[in-house]
Amino acid sequence: MLLSNDHSRLLTPLGVKLTLAVLLGVAVLVPLLNLALPPGSPFHVPTYVVSLLGKYLCFAMLALSVDLIWGFCGILSLGHGAFFALGGYAMGMHLMRQIGERGVYGNPLLPDFMVFLNWKELPWYWYGFDAFPFALLMVVLVPGALAMVFGWFAFRSRVTGVYLSIITQAMTFALLLAFFRNDMGFGGNNGLTDFKELLGFDLQARSTRVGLFAATAVTLALAYLLCRWIICSKVGRVLTAIRDAESRVRFLGYRVEYYKLFVFTLSAMLAGLAGALYVPQVGIINPSEFSPANSIEIVIWVAVGGRGYLHGALLGAVLVNYAKTYLTGAAPDIWLFFLGGLFIAVTVLLPKGIVGSLDQLANGLSRGGLRRPMAQKASGEVPGE
Repeated sequence: MLLSNDHSRLLTPLGVKLTLAVLLGVAVLVPLLNLALPPGSPFHVPTYVVSLLGKYLCFAMLALSVDLIWGFCGILSLGHGAFFALGGYAMGMHLMRQIGERGVYGNPLLPDFMVFLNWKELPWYWYGFDAFPFALLMVVLVPGALAMVFGWFAFRSRVTGVYLSIITQAMTFALLLAFFRNDMGFGGNNGLTDFKELLGFDLQARSTRVGLFAATAVTLALAYLLCRWIICSKVGRVLTAIRDAESRVRFLGYRVEYYKLFVFTLSAMLAGLAGALYVPQVGIINPSEFSPANSIEIVIWVAVGGRGYLHGALLGAVLVNYAKTYLTGAAPDIWLFFLGGLFIAVTVLLPKGIVGSLDQLANGLSRGGLRRPMAQKASGEVPGE
């Protein structure tokens, strides 16, 4: 139940240090280039770019959560966008409660959309969201609870493969339909928006935007360390064994469903945390985040970067979303065709993704370099003669 050679390379101290150095370097460098340099400087990073990069980092954390279960346990979830959206709604509810009398209708208790829909009192499930610690707890607890309940029934019933993928997508589609309803108390089709402040800081201020970006980068680094720690632990070895030979692991006496439930729940909590960081940076959360297409995109990010390579998921999320940002502006009509073609191309030409293919190439070169001196030694040849 050891990690395979190609996957163990990413877990070396050097690989981890490089990944953390990039994340923490970005957390420091981007704010400095935004705050310290004047707008006319060629190295100045505009505030809108800071928010855009922060959104990419949130997506990277979401991709990391999917790679944890798909790349290292073999659970292909096509519904992780639901956990991301639930974390976002939890944060959005807190931000809505902070508006108070500054809303359009000036109601100190009810959000504007509730006043517009003639709600007379705040629903019970909105209580407590005026406190940030409670909202932060709900950010991870609500997605985690849903994942635990869903996983308990799915994994105990031994639902695997494409069947599990289908029911995860059915779950997020059901939530999409539910949150579209105005009587659910979550803003219906319009969702939650018009946020004012977070922890007393104006969300439109440049310093707040920069602070959110830095917090996202640091949180992503911590999430990466957590995933690495799990994968390198004994639990991680069992998860990898389940991915490679689940029936054999069951035969050895392991309760496979418990291991799957643990990693699936943890993955959902990470996705919820990514959603909570995403909402204050983009300024809105609505039911479109539950769209099944969004969950499929997450899988594409991981596949492009490299399934089973933690930093591959980060790279894939950033690259694909950057391409999406560029193409939706330059050629909006071909973006979906590009996304589909990219997934096909990666599947056919780079089945291990970008990072996996590079790692495989490095392995081949290193083995070739070792074979040559050994062959020369066996034949009596001396290099350089």
